[in-house]
Amino acid sequence: MEKNNKNKIILIIADGIGDRPIKELEYKTPLEAANTPNLDRMAKEGINGTMHTVDRGIRPGSDIAHLLIFGYPYRKYYSGRGVFEVLGIGMELHHGDIAFRGNLATVEGGKIVDRRAGRMESSLIIPKKMTVEIEDVKFCLKPGSLHRVAVIMRGNGLTSNIQDIDPHELSAEPRRKISLDSSPESEKTERIVNEFIDYMSDFISKHPENVKRKKEGKPYSNFLLLRGAGKHMDVPPLSEKYHLKACCISGGGLYKGIAKYVGMDIIEVEGATGKLDTDLNAKIKEAIHQTKNYDLVFVHMKFADSLSEVGDFKGKKEFIERIDKSLAPILEMDNVIVFFSGDHSTPCKLQAHSGDPLPAVIWGPKEMIQTDKVERFGERPCQEGGMGHFNALNIMHKLLNISGKQKLLGA
Repeated sequence: MEKNNKNKIILIIADGIGDRPIKELEYKTPLEAANTPNLDRMAKEGINGTMHTVDRGIRPGSDIAHLLIFGYPYRKYYSGRGVFEVLGIGMELHHGDIAFRGNLATVEGGKIVDRRAGRMESSLIIPKKMTVEIEDVKFCLKPGSLHRVAVIMRGNGLTSNIQDIDPHELSAEPRRKISLDSSPESEKTERIVNEFIDYMSDFISKHPENVKRKKEGKPYSNFLLLRGAGKHMDVPPLSEKYHLKACCISGGGLYKGIAKYVGMDIIEVEGATGKLDTDLNAKIKEAIHQTKNYDLVFVHMKFADSLSEVGDFKGKKEFIERIDKSLAPILEMDNVIVFFSGDHSTPCKLQAHSGDPLPAVIWGPKEMIQTDKVERFGERPCQEGGMGHFNALNIMHKLLNISGKQKLLGA
């Protein structure tokens, strides 16, 4: 191990922070239009660049993006989003279980009109512990944050080689033909999943909360869209891969699940909700505290992405300013290396993920960082940065190198 290995790493991911120029913001992005003195200081004192989490022009999901950020090639280690959702809210997977992420949704005339049912709280509809039995298969359900529901399908002769029920677009019918091969396992899985969906549609639509909401003209749910079927697999933990003790601070179940999947400890923070009311200051305060116990602290900040998905560029700008204010205490630390970026861009005009490059900065002690000429943090300024363009699989190596923790290759 190299001599200078005392520096701790704080890896901050602001979900969906990247964007495109917006006319109403004088053709600036929400990040460029925001007042961000702390991020600008990091840019001026650090080294900057632009990053694709997968590759140029590829639109990543948050699950694959985070796997790559942590240094795990997705073709080898991606097991389906459902696994991360289930792990992230504390459910236990058994060998052979199929895990799904579910969305409460609204279907009218056989077509999906709202894939998230107005982001209504699933805990209003789904009990904390719910089971449904169909033939010899048991479904275990647990409400997640907002509209999300984690689902485990448990039984013999099942497969995760199926398509999503969710077609990922509006005005489309939920998929019923989901098997991807003609095996007996696929036939059984498809048949029982469809019976489960019918049962849940009846259960959800008849729930008093939804009856009330529909009568009052409020967003309501009457369907459960399943996606991300997967089975748990063994992966080498970060402690073996990089010889780092790591933890995660997040309000969203997905990100806790990915962190747990790669061997991070989960640190619960009061007020970290993953929603607009999340306590960003508490998350950063806890991250600083945990540098005493961990080599790497991963902090996830969610809601810029959610605001982008409804086209709220003003709200996104304001949330970015909240993120920036929360970062101030970190900039007073010694012996800490900070990486700040996103997992993907979510342009407000698209209201969806894009394959656009993300601004990224590494900040730390002056004697550790080869600075560049960038003076503001944003999509366009970071294009001139000293890190150039890179893919997410390079991040951990960059951070280990700067912090003095990288192993020597060769003699």
